[in-house]
Amino acid sequence: MTEQDLKDLLTRLLKHSHENEWVELKQNFHSCEEIGVRISALANGACLNNQEYGYLIFGIQDTTNEIVGTSFNAKTHKKGGEFLEHWLAQRLSPRIDFKIHEFDYEDKHISLYRIPAATSQPVAFINVSYIRIGSITRKLMEFPEKERKIWRNDPTRPFEHEIAQSSLSADDVVRLLDTQCFFDLIGIPYPTTREAVLERFLKEQLIKKERGQFAITNLGALLFAKNMTDFDSLTRKVVRVIVYKGKNRIDTIKDVTDNKGFACGFTELVNYINDQLPQNEEIHRALRETVKMYPEIAVREFVANSIIHQDFNEKGSCPVVEVFSDRIEFTNPGLPMIDPIRFIDEYQSRNEILAKFMRRLRICEEKGTGIDKAIEAIELFQLPAPEFFIQVKHTKVTMYAPQSLNAMSRKDKVRACYQHCCLRYISNEKMTNQSLRERFKIEEHNYSIASRIIRDTINETLIKDEDSENKSKKFAKYIPFWG
Repeated sequence: MTEQDLKDLLTRLLKHSHENEWVELKQNFHSCEEIGVRISALANGACLNNQEYGYLIFGIQDTTNEIVGTSFNAKTHKKGGEFLEHWLAQRLSPRIDFKIHEFDYEDKHISLYRIPAATSQPVAFINVSYIRIGSITRKLMEFPEKERKIWRNDPTRPFEHEIAQSSLSADDVVRLLDTQCFFDLIGIPYPTTREAVLERFLKEQLIKKERGQFAITNLGALLFAKNMTDFDSLTRKVVRVIVYKGKNRIDTIKDVTDNKGFACGFTELVNYINDQLPQNEEIHRALRETVKMYPEIAVREFVANSIIHQDFNEKGSCPVVEVFSDRIEFTNPGLPMIDPIRFIDEYQSRNEILAKFMRRLRICEEKGTGIDKAIEAIELFQLPAPEFFIQVKHTKVTMYAPQSLNAMSRKDKVRACYQHCCLRYISNEKMTNQSLRERFKIEEHNYSIASRIIRDTINETLIKDEDSENKSKKFAKYIPFWG
């Protein structure tokens, strides 16, 4: 990696609001043994969170994420008469190929360990395996379910192709799966024989043949189960919808779980959620018209993303849609594969086989475009920008009810400005003062309001001038920081 690559990596990692199971920040060196323990924990944590690497970074104040620099040099430090790097490698099992990078960031020295995720077995330091729970390091043996997940982690066998239920007859398959739904969604006539139905399901890897009997894969059950409770390992993977009376969780009005497979029940699920949302009435030429408060396409895409990007290895947790009087929250188990700040322009699915199948069924958009369309619709509805949160074990998207510009906080305005700039950029256009005024419905003579929002967003290093040499702000154009 070049020095610029390392600086960009550090910037991305520090965008996380706090340490997690695969990123740990340290200001200075404490002991060689502590580093060994952390490498074990971060390798195992990266595996459990479907990250390619874990990171141990020296030179960062862990409570503020401030870059302060360190006197520790991981490459040259010695344990006794032996280089620390070699000393660590000899005590890790299996001997993973971690890398050490030394570089300066704004004249402050950084030591960074890039640690490959564990595969097929936990990484141990001096015969003990560790794991991070949030920002706390614990012995892995205290969490047997997490340990089993690492042992089961076979990179050559995706979750979707694992078996949900086996030793089934042809009658069982048709009883458990909505085969008619598959052919309706795929857009071809239903076969005239059961053998032809099963042959197509075998071809699509929705079922498998085992010793003269059938087995339903996780993919088949997740998409086409008539009732997910028929599959013990998948009963907590379905979407739960909770409607509250006010702005908090004190008074629950409805709490519903959709037990159909994602493909069979998706349209009904989205329609149900939309029916629970507040509506406004507008009068056009003496006729009343009911207008949704939130764009339906945004609800659809955020639900689809919660399903597709959930971590199926997280036990006891499912995607949840919570409807409040002033917002909707879409939460799915698992941390995102990419930094949320890049959700608009990048795409990486934890469950690509499931995502690909749902795109074939036209349930979700092509790679990465769903979030774009959702945010574009939110802009058209003049809503505050949605907010993306990384929690300890979950990812949450919050869509807010209408607010006036004056009611929005500085943070809300900056977030909306950045997202607007991203949408313009990926459409091969540039954000201007005028385009931002149109986004917020700011009158032309109040251009200084838009200028102040742009300046605040630049100060947050989220956008930049397209032409830094241009001194005229009247015709200035802006692009995202990554553009």
